[in-house]
Amino acid sequence: MSLTFNFLLSILLVLSFSQFGKAQQVLSLEEAVSIALQNNYDIRLQNQQMAISENNVSLGNAGLLPNANATFTKNGSILDSRQVRADGTIQERTGARNSNLNYGVGLNWTVFDGFGMFARYEQLMELEKLGEQQLQQVILTKISDVITSYYQLALQQQYLQTLDSTLDVSRYRLKTAQNRYEIGKAAGLEVLNTKVDFNTDTTSYLRQIELFKNSKIEFNQLLARDINLDFRVNDSIPINFSLDYDHLQDQAQMHNPSLKAALVSRRISELAKTQTRASRYPIVSLNTGYNFTNSKTALGFATQTSGKGLTYGVTASVNIFNGFNQNRLEQNAELLVKSANLEVEKQELTIRTQLAKSYQTYLTNLALVKLETENQQIAKQNLDATLNKFKIGSVSQLEIRQAQQNYLNAMLRFTNAQFETKVAEMNLLELAGEIKID
Repeated sequence: MSLTFNFLLSILLVLSFSQFGKAQQVLSLEEAVSIALQNNYDIRLQNQQMAISENNVSLGNAGLLPNANATFTKNGSILDSRQVRADGTIQERTGARNSNLNYGVGLNWTVFDGFGMFARYEQLMELEKLGEQQLQQVILTKISDVITSYYQLALQQQYLQTLDSTLDVSRYRLKTAQNRYEIGKAAGLEVLNTKVDFNTDTTSYLRQIELFKNSKIEFNQLLARDINLDFRVNDSIPINFSLDYDHLQDQAQMHNPSLKAALVSRRISELAKTQTRASRYPIVSLNTGYNFTNSKTALGFATQTSGKGLTYGVTASVNIFNGFNQNRLEQNAELLVKSANLEVEKQELTIRTQLAKSYQTYLTNLALVKLETENQQIAKQNLDATLNKFKIGSVSQLEIRQAQQNYLNAMLRFTNAQFETKVAEMNLLELAGEIKID
C-alpha cells in the first residue's frame, strides 16, 4: 500500500467518522410521526378527497330541496310581412319590427320520487364514512412506514457502530503487525494479511456510511421535508413481547380500516339498490313561478300584448314500461349487493390470514431475539478475551480475526432479529388498527 493511498484513506476515514460522530439533532420517533402526519403528500391528498366527500353531504345534492331559476328572454325581428285577412283585405309592411320580452322566477320541487332522494342522502353520508376509512388506512400505512423506516435507521446506526469497533481492532492489529515486522519478530506476509483485513473492514465501514446516509435521505422524503437535513435516531429498538393473538383478532374485526371500508361499500350498494327500485313509484313535482311577458308586432289585430302574474301546477308521472330495463337494473343492483357481501367475506378472510402469518413470524423472531441476545453477548466476551490475549502475544492474527468476524456476524444477526421482530409487530398492529408509538 503506497504512502499516498494510506494518507488519502486516513483522511476519508477521519472525515466519515467525524461527520457521523459529530453532534447531530436526535430525531425521536414521536417527532418523526408528527412531521409525517403534517407533511406527507399521500395523507394531504387523501385529506382533500375527504373534504370533497364532506362537502357532498347536503340535502340539495340528494335532491331533497327545490330548484329556483330566474329567466330573462328578449327576441326581436325585422321582416317584410304580408297578411291576407278573411274579408280579402291585404296588409303589407316592409321592415316590420317585432319584439318579444319574457322574464320571471320559477320554482320546481320534486316532493316524492319513491323515497329515492332519502336513499341518495344516506348514500352520501356513507360515502363520507368511506372517505374516513380510506383516510384512516392511509394514515395507518404511513405511520407504519415511518416507524419501520425509523427502526431500520436504528439498525443501520447500530451496525455502523459495530463496524467502527471492529475497524478499531483491525487498525490495532495492523499497527501491531507493522511494529513486529520492524523489530524482526514478524514476517512481511503477516503485515500484508492484516492490511487486507483492515482494507476489507474499511470498505464495509464506508459502504455502511453510504447506506446510512442514503436511508436518511429517503426517510426525509417520507417525512416530506428537506432531504438534506441531517439527524440521528435513537439506537434502541423496543420489542413488545406480550402481543396476544386473540386480542389482535378481535381488534381487527372492529377497527381494521380495510374491513370497515368493505362494510361501508356494502351499505352503499344496498342504498343504490333502493334508488333503483324507486323508479317503480310515481314521481310527483310541484312548480310555481311569477312571470312577465310583453310582445309587440307591426301587423295583426293586436299590435301589443302583455301580461304578468303567478303560475302554478302539479306534475305526476310513473314508469309503466321501459323495455324491461327496470327489471334489468334491479337485477344488476342485487348482483352488486351480493358482490359487496363477497368482498366483505374476502376481506375478513384476508385479514385473518395475514394476522395468522404475521403472528407466526412475530413468535419466530421473538425466539430469535432471545437467542441472538445471548449469542452477541458471548461473541463480545470472546472478542474481548481474544484481544487481551493478542496484546500479550498468546494468540495469532488468524484467531483474533476469527473472533472479530464472529462478533460482527453475531451483532448483525442480533440487530436484524430485533428489526424483523419490530416489523412483524407493526404488521400485526396495523392489521388490528391500533398502532401505538413506544
